[in-house]
Amino acid sequence: MKQIISSHLIDYSDDERFCFALHCQECGSEWKSTPIRFSKAGVPPLSEAKRVITETLYQREHAQAKTRAINEAVLHFNSCPLCGKLVCNYCFVICDDLDMCRTCAVRLQETGESVMDSLPDQICIN
Repeated sequence: MKQIISSHLIDYSDDERFCFALHCQECGSEWKSTPIRFSKAGVPPLSEAKRVITETLYQREHAQAKTRAINEAVLHFNSCPLCGKLVCNYCFVICDDLDMCRTCAVRLQETGESVMDSLPDQICIN
């Protein structure tokens, strides 16, 4: 699942912060990760050596932020086992035999409730 999410991540990172997003392939809604500030944001390197260090540090922190975003996204998205779409918790339906996206549930005349409806209030994060 993490690899599926990673392949769909949109990188909104800039020189100041790291932020990633996903779009639900069912409803189109956008989810954004919690932004993380780059540790050297606003601090221009004073030499070529410091520039190299800053760039390396940026790459490291970017990779860490991406991993964190993927771990965060797992709580908000599911992959439909029938059609393979990556869908948000609102569009993923818990059915009796097999959980699936809303489109597949309608097509197969399955009923159930969305993941969001089944989560306790303390876990629901919009």
